Amino acid sequence: MRTLQETAALVRDGVLDPVLLVEDALTRAAAVAHLNAIVHLDADGARTAAAVHDRTGALAGVPVLVKEIVEVEGLPYRCGSASMDEVGRQDADVVRRLRSAGAIVIGLSHTHEFAYGCTGTSNRVGPCRNPHDPSRMTGGSSSGSAAAVAAGVVPLAIGTDTAGSVRIPAALCGVVGFKPTYNTLPTDRVFPLSQTLDHVGVLTRTARDASYALTALTEITIAESSARPRLGIVTNAEYLDLSPEVRSAWLAVVEKLDTVDVQLPDWSTSFSTAANLQGPEAVANHKDRIQDSYQPDVRRRLLEAALVQPADYERAKEQAAAITAELDAVLATVDAVITPTVLTTAPPLTTPDADVRRQLLNNTRLANLTKHAAVSLPIPADGLPVGLQVIAASNEQAAAVACWIEAQR
Repeated sequence: MRTLQETAALVRDGVLDPVLLVEDALTRAAAVAHLNAIVHLDADGARTAAAVHDRTGALAGVPVLVKEIVEVEGLPYRCGSASMDEVGRQDADVVRRLRSAGAIVIGLSHTHEFAYGCTGTSNRVGPCRNPHDPSRMTGGSSSGSAAAVAAGVVPLAIGTDTAGSVRIPAALCGVVGFKPTYNTLPTDRVFPLSQTLDHVGVLTRTARDASYALTALTEITIAESSARPRLGIVTNAEYLDLSPEVRSAWLAVVEKLDTVDVQLPDWSTSFSTAANLQGPEAVANHKDRIQDSYQPDVRRRLLEAALVQPADYERAKEQAAAITAELDAVLATVDAVITPTVLTTAPPLTTPDADVRRQLLNNTRLANLTKHAAVSLPIPADGLPVGLQVIAASNEQAAAVACWIEAQR
């Protein structure tokens, strides 16, 4: 399996043809159409871009998918909702960066409606299905991005992450999800869920690819290191309320690592603080929209969010600063903190949202609140995929630790 870096280098050297790379991606997309991972395939546009490609750029010729809440000029802009039927007027900044780096956008990936859900089941075209077992969830909200990478359609996809929406589907689908620090990849022309917490991230097959993609899309320089990192292992009980399958995979990995115990900020306070920031901002972002045709779970979530009082929102801002300082202090003692990404493996699609929401969101919300870098890595597991989360003070540190852990397998 070629890395992103190798693929782009072969395109630049004239060994690989962007036209063939795009045709391979389109063929694979057709073969896994039953997964519902891709909501719009721009075959003609991708073929045209490939035919005139100048064979330059760090991502030269690499086929990519973009989450459908990210605006792409000339492509449908629907955010997974029956209430929207627009066309992108111009490329979001992250799309411009992709094109500038030589990547070829082949289409749009499935999102939980308006990115307001963690299961990937609510969308105008139906649920996204897990490539490892189509009867199970992908997680969300960057559901299609994770599923398409896991199914081998593209080696790179763009997602967004407000409470875990890159890392949750990465964990459930067995790929890498990298949520960089806040505003590393700008959110302009990305439909907002919560401006305080929204991040743009990448999904790839490996940590090495994720690090390379982030380098290609930013001015960050990430160097791999063979030095053994000092890892803090979470001890808060709430982060370790694991299903038997996840517990077995988690323990098997951590026993091979050198770790020190660390206590993360109080889980309950962190979780409620993030919810009290997200809720009012989500309500404000939807207040002028007709919500009659929204998915039932999204409508319900907005009604619940409207109950958050202004005083709670203002208090949450202060609490967020204090919680961030607490996590900064922890990260000053270690190179990174590791946790399970999700408490369980992919639930069946028929599982009610209310029964799985906390299991999926439980461990990922903190890094959005504090704006630190966080990566989900697949780890060896019997059966369905399991993810390990790396939280670090910087993108460079998160990438170095993630790549080091990946190399130990």
